[in-house]
Amino acid sequence: MGHIISLAVLLFALWLGLSGHFNPLLIGLGLASTALAVQLAHRMDILDHESHPALLTPRLVRFWIFLGVEIVKANIDVIRRILRPGKSISPQLVTLPLPQKTDLARVIYANSITLTPGTVTLRLDKDTLLVHALSREAAEDLATGRMASAVPEPPGADQL
Repeated sequence: MGHIISLAVLLFALWLGLSGHFNPLLIGLGLASTALAVQLAHRMDILDHESHPALLTPRLVRFWIFLGVEIVKANIDVIRRILRPGKSISPQLVTLPLPQKTDLARVIYANSITLTPGTVTLRLDKDTLLVHALSREAAEDLATGRMASAVPEPPGADQL
């Protein structure tokens, strides 16, 4: 029951934040659409420990801030490499370990690498990622594991 309530609260909060409308009719329609979405999710039996949004929320917000900073830094790096004459790129293919224990965290990590300009996740296996990086420095930064350790894991993932 906690999964259903937290999903409903988070979906409605997201809807309210994105719509920005506070008149009674639109709030009522937002509540109705949230209730319909939650009812469908419940009937489809897709609410489990990995899809439970409230469990990741505080850590996910910190990760979004971290990822936003990394995206800005990578954009600046790519722009500098584009504007710098000569050979400023050194494409690399690197295989990175996947320290995450859950599929959700693995996918968040792989997608975060792809969201960062200058890097693309080419393959996601059970224990490794194959990543193309625009430069040796970007590949070395990923190899440090800083981004991998920033990815939030659901509670209880260490017991898997």
